[in-house]
Amino acid sequence: MAEVSNKQVIFKDYVSGFPTDADMYMTTSTMSLKVPEDSQAVLVKNLYLSCDPYMRARMTYTHTSYIGSFKPGSVLNGFGVAKVLDSGHPNFSKGDLIWGFTGWEEYTLITSTETLFKIPTTDVPLSYYIGILGMPGMTAYAGFYEICTPKKGEYVYVSSASGAVGQLVGQFAKLLGCYVVGSAGSKEKVDLLKDKFGFDEAFNYKEEPDLAACLKRYFPEGIDIYFDNVGGEMLDAVLPRMRSHGRIAVCGMISQYNMEKPEGLCNLISIIIKQVKIQGFLVRSYYHLYPKYMEMVLPHIQEGKIVYVEDTVEGLENAPQALIGLFSGRNVGKQVVVVSRE
Repeated sequence: MAEVSNKQVIFKDYVSGFPTDADMYMTTSTMSLKVPEDSQAVLVKNLYLSCDPYMRARMTYTHTSYIGSFKPGSVLNGFGVAKVLDSGHPNFSKGDLIWGFTGWEEYTLITSTETLFKIPTTDVPLSYYIGILGMPGMTAYAGFYEICTPKKGEYVYVSSASGAVGQLVGQFAKLLGCYVVGSAGSKEKVDLLKDKFGFDEAFNYKEEPDLAACLKRYFPEGIDIYFDNVGGEMLDAVLPRMRSHGRIAVCGMISQYNMEKPEGLCNLISIIIKQVKIQGFLVRSYYHLYPKYMEMVLPHIQEGKIVYVEDTVEGLENAPQALIGLFSGRNVGKQVVVVSRE
């Protein structure tokens, strides 16, 4: 039975505050390239790994999260693109390309195959399946279309707008004929929003000492839809600017993930006065819409109506630094780690 060496990223221990390189370490094990007999597991070679903000929450011990904490001393896991090397599952065969939950290592034996999707077409970059054609794409689609129920001509605001999800929400809104403003944390990202993604306006929130005044400047008529990726102070500033019957999709709260004591909100009364709908959501509740999403988005990609920006690092050994960089805004676009190009 063939065995190979298997480089792995190990989670060291639970984190308080900002994560650092010291919270993860590299090791090498050996691994059989065969699935155990009478198992329905799938053995894969990992090609691309996804760095996502939700992974920070998994670095803290909790009983209440929708997804379990990482286990100290174990391999990190998350979304990835992989090639099937061996399979005991009837739905997957050797040579299949898949995306879904996998380990932060070169090879993974996946026993929870319900998280896996076959890749139907390879006429787009494979890495897109951990981005626009994977979890972030479905997140943007579900949050914007299903929760925000947008209409042509509405005023849309997207925070963390240059990230994996935000860049898509803004483009979906523009395709529908909305007025779209995004915020990001650098001039480079602001330029990207306007010049690459077609946002009507964009601003660097770090240069705005008064967020309420800033939002009034960009939305003198108010906001119909807020796609929230950051929470905290920004969400509080948005609430009074919402228009009557506005909708807020709460996708993430990256401003709060590294805080030991999260910030509170002062403007909640605006929800009553403006009759605002605020809804949090988990993308896994919407995966049944994946075929519908693919029908919509693939033609847009092929026609150049939607573009997608990735920030790519090469090598599994650079994955911890790439993940940590999310929380200081170092990445520009979707953060991808290349483990192998086949």
